[in-house]
Amino acid sequence: MVGYGFMVLVLLVLIYFVFAFVLSRMSVAQEPETKKEISIYILTNGVHTDLVVPVKSNVIDWTKYVKYSHTKGNDTTARYLGFGWGDKGFYLETPTWADLKVSTAFEAMTGLSSSAIHATFMHAMVENDACKRIDISQEQYERLAKFIIARFDLDARGDSRHIVTNANYGMDDAFYEAKGSYNLFYTCNTWANAGLKACGQKAAIWTPFYQGIFYHYK
Repeated sequence: MVGYGFMVLVLLVLIYFVFAFVLSRMSVAQEPETKKEISIYILTNGVHTDLVVPVKSNVIDWTKYVKYSHTKGNDTTARYLGFGWGDKGFYLETPTWADLKVSTAFEAMTGLSSSAIHATFMHAMVENDACKRIDISQEQYERLAKFIIARFDLDARGDSRHIVTNANYGMDDAFYEAKGSYNLFYTCNTWANAGLKACGQKAAIWTPFYQGIFYHYK
């Protein structure tokens, strides 16, 4: 029975990766005749994908939700803001893979834990294999902004709920309470991919990995 159970587990994992590969190569087309009015970026660290947007524009001033003062550096000169959504346990309790706990991994895979938004202020964007610029219209950016805001777990006044922690990645980032649960089928990269769909850009049909997003921006 143990051997049979192991074989079933291996088969399920194999099916998962096959579907992830196939569906990530199938694309959702970009909306035609897109006006190039605002530049956004997709940025990966080799695991997560962030959606990077201007801190301020005619569409939205993100400092309403992400305060400079919530970061250690409190640097008000940053021009861009990167958003990532993911499992709260991974974000706050797993600074390196060596710190990963079985309980954290299990809760993340099964959707039993809560989520968080990781926001990072940035000064300049350098386009390379890990950072791609996408020019979109103001109307498309409005849709993207609504998509991002919808993941914030706002309080009764409509303010973001800052997570006070020492788990920051650097001097320019902060964490916020978020809606939804991370799981095997809706990961941080699935969320970023959905954000691209929301604003009418090229995206994978479905992907749990960053490669599935960047494959369409080679």
